[in-house]
Amino acid sequence: MKRSSPETDLLMALSGDAFGREYLMWSSGVLDQLPAGVRHAIVDGWRDHDDVVVVMRDLGDAVLTWDDRLTRDQYCHLFTAVGSMYDEFRDRVPANLTPLSTLIGLFAPNRVRPHVGGPNPLPELVLHGWELFRDMVPNDVAVPVLRLLGRTEPLVEALLARPCTLVHGDLVTVNVAFENEHVTLLDWSIPAEAPATIDLARFLAGCASVIDASREQVIEDFLELCPAGRDEPALRLALLGGFLWLGWNKALDAAEHEDPDIRAREQADLEWWTEEARRTLATDLLPG
Repeated sequence: MKRSSPETDLLMALSGDAFGREYLMWSSGVLDQLPAGVRHAIVDGWRDHDDVVVVMRDLGDAVLTWDDRLTRDQYCHLFTAVGSMYDEFRDRVPANLTPLSTLIGLFAPNRVRPHVGGPNPLPELVLHGWELFRDMVPNDVAVPVLRLLGRTEPLVEALLARPCTLVHGDLVTVNVAFENEHVTLLDWSIPAEAPATIDLARFLAGCASVIDASREQVIEDFLELCPAGRDEPALRLALLGGFLWLGWNKALDAAEHEDPDIRAREQADLEWWTEEARRTLATDLLPG
């Protein structure tokens, strides 16, 4: 059972979720429209004054952790499942989703700063990470990325001009369970209308270090298994969006992680994302 409210749940607060989007996705029947091969775990839910209560079935060890590594077969199984979801909702995206501007700018300094000093230490880490980002990333990328964090409209406008569907919004290992032939997706707190590649970018930004394949191989497999994602402009824009999402974390770990091997790994990752952002910024995909 998960009980949450904007006062106690930082993700709800950062995403402007006053009612409980995950509960709405279930209670409105959207999650019951997921295609064969994709499941959710919610069995009940209700509002309790300002709190939202969601009850899920126990998935046990089927749920992945941050320590689980993914084989190519496993992530391809995941991509096949979510690909069917993107196809299912391509022409009928539900209402009451997370605004894409909110999803893209979830960790923007101006959004995070009001929560500094609260019970969750994450806002302080995010702000410190963006300070490090400014110093560690070359100005030709750091300056426009930080500008977009303060005003996401150009990136959002460009993304919404591409073919869109329902995306999970937080597609990472800890929100996935493998139940035999089924894939169960957890934590539907920030679903959005966006190109399918938004989920790919989030997956790469959060999980590349635990995947037994290169980032280029993961991208190639996603495009092969998810027809809705075969859109090069949307891919370029989504990768830039992934950098806006977790660039602070890449810089923080590259500069200050206690494990030197992880520092080196994250420095290489930061450089990869920087180059991908540079490629997108060099195009004419962003308006203005």
